[in-house]
Amino acid sequence: MLKKTALMVCAALSAAPALAAPKNIIYMIGDGMGPAYLSAYRYYMDDPATKAVERTIFDELWVGVATTYPDDDTVVTDSAAAATALATTHKTYNGAISVDHQHHHLTTMLEIAKAKGMTTGVVATAQINHATPASFIAHDPARRNYDAIADDFFDNRVDGKAVADLMLGGGTQYFIRKDRNLVEQFKAEGYQYADSWDGLRKLNKLPAMALLAPEGFVSTIDNPEPAPLRQMTEKALQLMTGNDQGFVVMIEGSQIDWCGHANDVACAMAEMHDFAESIKVAKAYVDSHPDTLLVITADHETGGLSLGADGQYAWKRDLIKKVKNSGDYIAGQLLPLKDAASLYQAWLSFTSLPLSAEEQQLLVTARAQGQKALAKAVKQRIDHHSLTGWTSGAHTAIDVPVLAYGADKATFAGFQDNTEIAAKLIGFIQQSK
Repeated sequence: MLKKTALMVCAALSAAPALAAPKNIIYMIGDGMGPAYLSAYRYYMDDPATKAVERTIFDELWVGVATTYPDDDTVVTDSAAAATALATTHKTYNGAISVDHQHHHLTTMLEIAKAKGMTTGVVATAQINHATPASFIAHDPARRNYDAIADDFFDNRVDGKAVADLMLGGGTQYFIRKDRNLVEQFKAEGYQYADSWDGLRKLNKLPAMALLAPEGFVSTIDNPEPAPLRQMTEKALQLMTGNDQGFVVMIEGSQIDWCGHANDVACAMAEMHDFAESIKVAKAYVDSHPDTLLVITADHETGGLSLGADGQYAWKRDLIKKVKNSGDYIAGQLLPLKDAASLYQAWLSFTSLPLSAEEQQLLVTARAQGQKALAKAVKQRIDHHSLTGWTSGAHTAIDVPVLAYGADKATFAGFQDNTEIAAKLIGFIQQSK
């Protein structure tokens, strides 16, 4: 498989130099965002006052698809192997953070960009040392080695400097530890630092780092801070502008995947909306900076989402719009309620979905079994009424969408492997002056 991948990468690299390189690259990854998520979001956002279904920003920019398989016989990738492919052009085993089977380091596009004098950054709604952002900056045999990966954010150097000039996301518990305070080390090297949203808004120069949660953020649907990814995208593009050598930034909608793992459709649509709003910010940046290329894809699909279930020819997206919070949050609010009537009234306040007497009893029974069982029952009732289906609580091997905008968008049209996306982008970076 590696030999086949190498040939594909070489072909992509040889093709890339035919085009003038963009000065800036915005690389956006919707973690877990398979094609059904784009379809779901289109119907979810549909204006009921019109007969036609309106296109979304995803539909406007969609140019191709990509395969995602890892370098083993499973066919189904995890985020680490997929992110390594998207960052380095190399396939690897599930769990690897930009290393091969022998644990040799695989050079990432941010390392290449940094060596060229470009400004570099990562943005995520997960902790920044989570699989996807980590694969652009660090190297580790196992994605769960969070402390060691955080250390690598500082210790991994290009020409004596840390790989990323900008890091926005979560992860304070990994970067401020008893054994090592990485934040203080970054600050000693001149990094501005913020640990609140007000602090993020006050960042005014690079290098900079904002860690806004102990781990990943609260899900967007439950988050009192509106559109967290959009806010960070706006700040990232504001800060990264100005280097004559240009910039490369990876921006991840991390929790589309987390909602997919939870089989929580309302949660997923809220994450998709924040990701869509962030894409609009990036697209507007390309419009005002035509020397910028925007490329958007996913590392894999999560959950096996289907629009329609139980043998019925329908998907009731308007019911999903009535759900105010994630299933886990709703379950946490229902759990302390002791009688069935209070439980049902609280359910209605969160979902506006009437339940039969039998369904109400299902919630009562699940509540007695604890929050995990109750959260599952809450999401199953929402799925049942909206006719939403899931095949898995894990990833699937379905191809993922590829979107692009800018002068070089046609380079990413059609069918390709995830390594080829990286190869084309690295080809552009290597051409930069």
